Amino acid sequence: MQKKGFTLIELLVVVAILAILSVVVILTLNPAQLLAQARDSQRLSDMSTINSSIALYLQDVESPSVGAANVCYGSAPTTPNSAGCGGRMSASDPTVTTSTSPASTTGAGWIPINFATINGGSPLGSEPMDPVNSATYFYSYATNASSNYQYEVNANMESTKYSASGTSDVESADGGTNVNIFEMGTNLGL
Repeated sequence: MQKKGFTLIELLVVVAILAILSVVVILTLNPAQLLAQARDSQRLSDMSTINSSIALYLQDVESPSVGAANVCYGSAPTTPNSAGCGGRMSASDPTVTTSTSPASTTGAGWIPINFATINGGSPLGSEPMDPVNSATYFYSYATNASSNYQYEVNANMESTKYSASGTSDVESADGGTNVNIFEMGTNLGL
């Protein structure tokens, strides 16, 4: 009677093949890039929500207060205090300000707009903040504060897919003045 089973060498070959396949799958999928893409998708959604909320505010409120000109409002407490909010805004926006209550929708948040004055209440539960919210990845807002109430909101994309020259490049394709920042609003030259 002959015993059936696998030899040690056959088992080692199978384990080696599985290890090689695992490494190939991990290198192909690149989990760090997938996480960065997920954060970028959140950024794009947040920018759209902010843009829609500001547009609704400007349309609904009779005498809107949109913040000061020559100021870059940032979502992160470590927003770079260089000209134009770390180079995001034009050189005419030298001042950077942050909020102690960045998620507030009553004008005390990082966007200096009281969304609660919109008829029917604020469209935002809280002001969106960047998923990382650091000195590199943060949201910014600027306005000309004139009678035509032009504004710009910005975000920096993290993944190679959504960054400038990526396969789904949103930074250089948005029509704004900075090809390395995603810009949205009524005046992309602020």
